[in-house]
Amino acid sequence: MLLREAIGDPLLRRYSVVILDEAHERTIHTDVLFGVVKAAQKKRKQLGKLPLKVIVMSATMDVDLFSEYFNGAPVLYLEGRQHPIQVFYTRQPQSDYLQAALVTVFQIHQEAPSSQDILVFLTGQEEIEAMTKTCRDIAKHLPDGCPQMMVIPLYASLPYSQQHRIFRAAPKDCRKVILSTNIAETSITIPGIKYVVDTGMVKAKKYRPETGLEVLAVQWVSKAQAWQRTGRAGREDSGICYRLYTENDFEKLNQMTIPEIQRCNLSSVMLQLLALRIPNVLTFDFMSKPSPEAIQAAIEQLVLMGAVERKDNQLVLTPLGRKMAAFPLEPKFSKTILLSPKFHCTEEILTIVSLLSVDSVLYNPPARRDEVQSVRRKFISSEGDHLTLLSIYRAFRNVNGNKGWCRENFINSRNMMLVSDVRAQLRDICVKLSMPIESSRSDTGNIRRCLAHSFFMNAAELQPDGSYRTVDSHQAVAIHPSSVLFHCKPACVVYNGLLHTNKCYMRDLCVVDADWLYDAAPDYFRRRLQAAKN
Repeated sequence: MLLREAIGDPLLRRYSVVILDEAHERTIHTDVLFGVVKAAQKKRKQLGKLPLKVIVMSATMDVDLFSEYFNGAPVLYLEGRQHPIQVFYTRQPQSDYLQAALVTVFQIHQEAPSSQDILVFLTGQEEIEAMTKTCRDIAKHLPDGCPQMMVIPLYASLPYSQQHRIFRAAPKDCRKVILSTNIAETSITIPGIKYVVDTGMVKAKKYRPETGLEVLAVQWVSKAQAWQRTGRAGREDSGICYRLYTENDFEKLNQMTIPEIQRCNLSSVMLQLLALRIPNVLTFDFMSKPSPEAIQAAIEQLVLMGAVERKDNQLVLTPLGRKMAAFPLEPKFSKTILLSPKFHCTEEILTIVSLLSVDSVLYNPPARRDEVQSVRRKFISSEGDHLTLLSIYRAFRNVNGNKGWCRENFINSRNMMLVSDVRAQLRDICVKLSMPIESSRSDTGNIRRCLAHSFFMNAAELQPDGSYRTVDSHQAVAIHPSSVLFHCKPACVVYNGLLHTNKCYMRDLCVVDADWLYDAAPDYFRRRLQAAKN
């Protein structure tokens, strides 16, 4: 919100103090904001205006880096109220951290008083659901005299009502065991936690500008993350943290987590900086500078979208680019909305973009896979995931967001409400830009044409051998198992993003006609064809 305000007023004249909290998380927005407030502070000093005081706060951060970046700013240390925590390491490296976590949980369970709860850090939903089932199965066959165990999963796409169970006290003679992703590292404090079991692993995204690939991989945490996890054991009383790796392995960990700005697609950052009228985005004062390749790839994407042009060796926003910057979205989504009046489907595109801009609205518990597939069948569109999501949203609106309906259909009601809020905001921006807002009603062809025209760089074609290759870089890709098109073989698709786990997957697909792609960017495809021939 502050960044968007800075687009209208780079000096942030309304404020005399800005507090940047949780600075160690180093999200894209906070990193850009560091540069923006630093520039505002310097400019206000030069103009003799009211000085801008900047306070950067964090429980764990590289204070020297921050102090140096803000021109030798003083560092103040405040003593926290954390209770003492004992940290234990394994003697040997563990070949299977999941098995090690399971053994540790039941060792604690059999030896510690039942009033002391356990928090285990794992990497993702599948791991957590599998271990939840294993723990519950083992807990049924524990020896007499052993307390009962209440196993609670916790991850971002879990419905809010189920996430909330972590705050409820366990019944008498029963221990709460919470299996969580890194959502429990900083976002929330769970009462009753005495033991933390840290696997030392986290699932994180990394963007490869040369291929446009976003890789989601399990990797080691940083030391800062490890200390954050440890701190969860000492919030209410003294605690114990079991690290399922050796002390030697801990010493080899990176001091801090790699900032998001160095591992993501920078097209939205570059668009924002140009909207902020930064004279040269290539020399912007980032605290941790992204690679020149990532910056260049982002600029090329914006040029292809028609958002940016080069004038007198300077990068400037085109009229389309200025409108795109008005939306708090990824550039490809902004462009989709701005193209929608041409195809008379703005109402539908607003819904689809809103659905793609929040965490998944679908809740897919692995233990109930058959039931999920059965109830979802009525929403499925043979034209792809975008239109399936559109039909789910329409059904949600028809029942006025009924929570019981959401539960029956495995829909995350909280995320659906967020979609409605996002959509209302985006619609307001369209009105301010004097855009005509029409509905295509039941004509899905126009919606798919619009998506083809804005996602033309994210397209893939079916090959004679039944595989898919991206039109852009001829990368071998596959349809993600979560897609409604997983068992289909459409000739041509556009996708929202690529994700590399054990293979390279396309996420959120829409069936399109190859001719629509060529109509969207004839010069781009002519150049690609020429390059392929050469």
